[in-house]
Amino acid sequence: MLIAQITDLHIDGPGGFMRRFVDANTKLEKAIDYLHTRVERPEVVLATGDLTNDGRPEQFDLLRALLDRLEIPIYLIPGNHDEREEFRSAFSDRPWVPASGPIDYVIEDFPVRLIGMDTSEPGRHDGTLNDGQLAWLDATLSREPSKPTLLFLHHPPFLSGLWLFDAIRLGGSEGLRTVVEGHPQVTQIIAGHVHRPISYHWGATMITTCPSTTHQSRCDLDPEEGAGVTDDPPMLQFHRWTGEGFITHTTTFEPATATIEISESVSDWDSAKNRILAGPPFHKGAAGVF
Repeated sequence: MLIAQITDLHIDGPGGFMRRFVDANTKLEKAIDYLHTRVERPEVVLATGDLTNDGRPEQFDLLRALLDRLEIPIYLIPGNHDEREEFRSAFSDRPWVPASGPIDYVIEDFPVRLIGMDTSEPGRHDGTLNDGQLAWLDATLSREPSKPTLLFLHHPPFLSGLWLFDAIRLGGSEGLRTVVEGHPQVTQIIAGHVHRPISYHWGATMITTCPSTTHQSRCDLDPEEGAGVTDDPPMLQFHRWTGEGFITHTTTFEPATATIEISESVSDWDSAKNRILAGPPFHKGAAGVF
C-alpha cells in the first residue's frame, strides 16, 4: 500500500501573504499533478492540517475547488491555522466527519487502518489531545488489536528542537504515548506543523513529520538564530506499507532545474534495467551497469 502525505497547504485568497511569498494555491495544483503522473499512484492521500492560512470560509471554498480534481481518495484533518467548525462545514458531505466535537475518525477500507485525530485547539496555535480523545483512541485501537495502524495528526507529539514550533507544541502528548505504547499495532504516526522532515520514535512506533507543499521552516534550533521561513522547494511524502512496516520517502514535486537521465546514457536500457532488477553482484569496471 502506498500513502501520500501533504501538509501545511496554507491555501489563501488573492492578495494574501501565502499568495505573495510563495503561491500556495499553485503549489497544491502542482502537487496534485505530480501525484496523478506517478507510474504507481498512491491509494490514498492524507492531508495533515493547516489546510488554509486563516481558516476562513472563502479559503475552504478555494481548497475544495483545488481538491475537486484530485482523482485519489483524500482524508483531511485541521491544523492550528484552520478553524474546526469551518472545516466541519466545508467537508460536511464526507461521511467520516463527525457531527460535533474534534475531527477524530477511523478509516477501515485499506490494509492499514487509518486514524485521524484533531489536535487543533480553537483560538490557539498550540495543540491539544484531551482525555476524551485519548479514551476514544484507546477504545478504537482495542477493537482491532492485530491490524496495522497509522495515526495521522497535525502537531507532532514530540519536541522537535525547533524552538519556535516547540513553543506551540502538542499538549497531551505523554497521554498519547501511553495509549500508543499499549497498542503495538500502531506502527507509524505522521504529522505536519513544523514544515520540515523530522523523525523520532516511541519504541517500535516511528513518528515522522512532513515538509510543506508551500514554504519550509529554517532549521533554527536556538532562539539566537532567529525564526525564519524559506522558499526552499515544496515537498510531500510517500509512506509505503510493506506488510512488515512503513518506508517513508520525502520528495520535491516541482521539476528539477537539472537532471541526468541515466537511462539515456545506456545504449540498451531495457537489458540494463533487467540486469539491475536481477540483483547483486555488480562488478566495477567499464562493463558494469553502474
